[in-house]
Amino acid sequence: MTESWATFGADLHLQLDLTAGRRLRAGLTEALREAARSGRLAAGTRLPSSRTLAADLGIARNTVAEAYAELVAEGWLTARRGSGTRVAERARPRRPAAAGPVRRPARRGPAYSLVPGSPDLGGFPRSAWLSAARRALTEAPNEAFGYAADPRGRVELRQALAGYLARARGVYADPDRIVLCAGFLHGLTLLAGVLRARRVREVAVEGYGLDFHRNLLVRAGLRTRPLGVDAEGARTGELTAAAGAVLLTPAHQFPTGVALTPARRAAAVDWARTTGGLILEDDYDGEFRYDRQSVGALQGLDPDRVVYLGTASKSLAPGLRMGWMVVPPGLLEEALAAKQPTDWACGALDQLTLAQFITSGAYDRHVRGMRLRYRRRRDELVAAVGDRVGVSGIAAGLHAVLDLPAGSERVVLQSAAWQDLALHGLARFRHPEAEVSGRDAVVVGYGTPSDSAWSPTLAALAAALP
Repeated sequence: MTESWATFGADLHLQLDLTAGRRLRAGLTEALREAARSGRLAAGTRLPSSRTLAADLGIARNTVAEAYAELVAEGWLTARRGSGTRVAERARPRRPAAAGPVRRPARRGPAYSLVPGSPDLGGFPRSAWLSAARRALTEAPNEAFGYAADPRGRVELRQALAGYLARARGVYADPDRIVLCAGFLHGLTLLAGVLRARRVREVAVEGYGLDFHRNLLVRAGLRTRPLGVDAEGARTGELTAAAGAVLLTPAHQFPTGVALTPARRAAAVDWARTTGGLILEDDYDGEFRYDRQSVGALQGLDPDRVVYLGTASKSLAPGLRMGWMVVPPGLLEEALAAKQPTDWACGALDQLTLAQFITSGAYDRHVRGMRLRYRRRRDELVAAVGDRVGVSGIAAGLHAVLDLPAGSERVVLQSAAWQDLALHGLARFRHPEAEVSGRDAVVVGYGTPSDSAWSPTLAALAAALP
C-alpha cells in the first residue's frame, strides 16, 4: 500500500520563488541558508526529508537533495543515517567589544522566597498523574474531545469531587450542583457577576486577606467592607444587612492562620438566613491540618446559603487551573448563565485525569504525603526562629505568622531583602479601611521553597530576624 507524502516529516515554511526556473535550486539553497543563519531555524531542528519537502513544494526531489548536500558541505546542515537532516550546531558570531562595562542580565527576583500562597511545586506527583492521564485518555468517550456540552464541566469529575468533598471536608455536594472553573479567581469572577446582576452593592470581606480578591470585587462594581479579625477569626457579628454577601476563609484564615470559631460560624449562618445574604467560602488549604482533625467546611451548616469554593492549587499545583464551586440550588442557573459566555475552564482531559486521580485513591495518598512534608517544614521553621519571635497560625496550612517587636516589620523586610529573600509583612494584607491593629509581623510561606532550597532559605530568614 502506498502512503501519501503528507504523512511524512514536519512542515517547513520557506520564502521561495517557484517560478525561478533553473535558479530554483540556488533559491532553495539560499532560503534554507538564510533561515539557519538568522536563527529562524534553530540549531538541531530536523528538516523534512528530501522527498517530503519536494512534494510539499511541487519540485523535483533531486533539486532538494542537491540543496541539502551543498549546505551540508558548507556546514549549515548535518546529515546522519537514522537521524535525518538537521540544522548544524554553529558557533555564534562574536560581537564587537563593548565601549563601556558589560552589564550582566538582571536576575529574575530574589534567590530565596517565603512568599505565601504557593505549594512546593517539586512535590507534584508526576508519575501518579501520568498514570491517571493514561487511564483517562484510554477510557475517554469520543464526545469528550468535542465542545463542552455541559457548562458545569465533566460529570466524571463532578461525581468524584462530590464523594471526596463529602468524605474529607464535610460538604453537601450533589454532582449536579458542582460547577468546575479555572481556579478560585475564575469562580469569584462568576459570583461577582451574579451578585451584580442581583443588584448587590456591598460584599463584606475579612480585614486581612489578598488584595487581588478585593480588587476583583471592586472591578466588578462591588464595594468591599472589612470585618475585624482576631484570635477567633473574622468578627462575623459585625455583618449587617447592607452587605449582600461575605467572603470568608473559615478553616484557616488567610493570612493570620486562625480557624473561625463555632460561635462565629453560627453568627455568619444566622446573618445569611436573616438577610438573604450569601456566604462565599474559600477553602483554599483545608486539607492541611497538622495538630488535630481537619476543621470541616462551613458549607455543611447551611448548603442553601453558602457557596463552597475549592481548588487543586495548594493540594496539587496552581498551574493545573482547576477549581470548583458547590452552588446552592437557588443560585445554580445564575452561575451557569454567568459562565457560559466566557467558558475558559480547564480542558476535558485534565478534568478526566483529576477524576481518575481522585477515584483511584492517589489524591488522598498525595495529600497525606504532602501533609507530612509540610508539617516537618513547619517544625523546622519553629525550631529555627527559636524564642526570638512569636509564631502563630501553625495548626494548619502552608504558612505561619511570625510576630515581631513593635515597629520592626519594615526593618525585618529590609533585612530580608539584604539576604536576597522575598518576604511579605502582615501589613501588606490589611484592607485599606480596616482598623489598624498595631501588630507587626511577617507571613512566612514555608510551602513555597523546593526541598533543595529549603535549608538556605531558612538560614536567610533566621539572619533577617531581630
